[in-house]
Amino acid sequence: MTIGNKLAWDDTVLPFQLDNSDIRGRVARLDGVLNGVLKQHDYPPAVEALVAEMTLLTALIGQTIKLRWKLSLQVQSDGPVRMIATDYFGPTDEGEPARIRAYASYDPERLTDGAPFDQVGKGYFAVMIDQGQGMAPYQGLTPLAGGSLSACAEAYFAQSEQLPTRFELTFGKSIEPGTGEYWRAGGVMLQHMPKASPFAKGQGASGDAGLLHARDLVDGDEADNWNRVNILLSSVEALELIGPSITPTDLLVRLFHEEQPRVFDAQPVRFGCTCSEDRVRQTMSIYSQKDIEKMTTPEGRLTADCQFCGAHYDMDPKTLGIDGTAAQDG
Repeated sequence: MTIGNKLAWDDTVLPFQLDNSDIRGRVARLDGVLNGVLKQHDYPPAVEALVAEMTLLTALIGQTIKLRWKLSLQVQSDGPVRMIATDYFGPTDEGEPARIRAYASYDPERLTDGAPFDQVGKGYFAVMIDQGQGMAPYQGLTPLAGGSLSACAEAYFAQSEQLPTRFELTFGKSIEPGTGEYWRAGGVMLQHMPKASPFAKGQGASGDAGLLHARDLVDGDEADNWNRVNILLSSVEALELIGPSITPTDLLVRLFHEEQPRVFDAQPVRFGCTCSEDRVRQTMSIYSQKDIEKMTTPEGRLTADCQFCGAHYDMDPKTLGIDGTAAQDG
């Protein structure tokens, strides 16, 4: 099924449950979202790949947050790619799309010919949830380890949430006659339903850098279920994750038909940013008149650019409503 030139299941996240194994998950397909994110910047290929992976992880993880909540994923490192930041804004109302934005900060001269994850050094992978005004935000951190951003996300869930978690992702540029080059991404996320304390096994952590791994959190029948479903997921092919001819529901039947997959309502996602001139003005309100003067261009204008969507704001400093005597030294 298509809508215009767009597949009906593009830019959606489909939640599901495997009833025979007590495992839940999501299938994500990103098309316009990823193109919206990456066309804002002329990233080198390794940085593009990292941003694409982080955006896909954000879609899969973000589907669980509530209306009007905000999920942020962030990588901070001492490597060539200093930071990757993504935001997932929960729908404002039931049935409305969620919005995703992302960007990366990097040192071009430090990039190497190595794999994308080689471009991040020592640092941390962070998950942050903002539940809205009056609620304390949540933040969880895990070291950068495991060879991929997906492995970092799996380690986060093992350490902070004690949930066995697995990601299988693929992404890249596609070229079709008459449509040109564009990005496509697809992925599956699995999580074992929580039941018991993860430390009931009495075994140490077996993951990279001494971190807990999903296998450390399950035993007995739970371990058998988890291992079996992971073997099935490992059989998936890249074209099945992003190809135009296989729907997410067909993919689940292909992979997990004996596990009795049950699907729920899909969540549409869109590329979207929350920046605005009003928000820029609010940000500028914390600065003194002297600081504002230092930021003003030779032409007497105050300019700002959004790193996420590329929007450019050009304002007259006199319209900011800052009294020259209000804050002499900031």
